Amino acid sequence: MLRARVLEHQYNSLLNIQFTHHTKAIAFSDDLVIMTKAESIPEAENIMNAELNKISDWARENKLKFNEQKSQVMLMTRRKRKEDKEVKIYLNNKTLIQVRSIKYLGIIFDHILTFREHVNYMADICTKLIFSLTKSTKLTWGLQHAALKTIYTI
Repeated sequence: MLRARVLEHQYNSLLNIQFTHHTKAIAFSDDLVIMTKAESIPEAENIMNAELNKISDWARENKLKFNEQKSQVMLMTRRKRKEDKEVKIYLNNKTLIQVRSIKYLGIIFDHILTFREHVNYMADICTKLIFSLTKSTKLTWGLQHAALKTIYTI
């Protein structure tokens, strides 16, 4: 328990890093999201790489290391750009994998903020739950209709 408190204190100090006004850091448990707003992709790359350098320096000072293999980068925009949509973001001198969607705290964010992938994911979960309930409503066995209605309304 004491170790968790020490790590929590260290982690809180990460959120106190002076990022530019273009950048916002959000943390929950051991997950960290860094968001940067920019007018162009090269500007976003420059800002994000500078911010990740600050984070890498912080990690070195606190004898921690972020895993670049588990870290991902996603370009989120609704604009149709003519420029290349590949971003070069580095952590520990290694290029981060660029993805088109990220799951964070149970919500799937896609690169154009439509949330279609999240809605489809939730629909699949609901479909599986409905099929599970249907299996238990067989006439010869399973839950009675009143019990299922109670489960459904809760």
